[in-house]
Amino acid sequence: MFYTYILKSKKDGSYYYGSTQDIEQRLRNHNSGKVRYTKGHMPYKVHYFEVYQTRKESMRREKFFKTIDGYNWLKLQKII
Repeated sequence: MFYTYILKSKKDGSYYYGSTQDIEQRLRNHNSGKVRYTKGHMPYKVHYFEVYQTRKESMRREKFFKTIDGYNWLKLQKII
């Protein structure tokens, strides 16, 4: 299983989009300061995730979330 996820910063409410095979470990990495981009916004919580069978599908969805169409879709669905 592969996950596309959205984390939300408990510090400032910012979002981070990513994909992984182990969502719990990835959250620990973000909250321990091991990810440069999220280091200044810790701590995070998992705000939303989707499950996929392949890494390719998961990464495709992550890339979509990072586009303006993806942002608009997330807003329309009231996810962010």
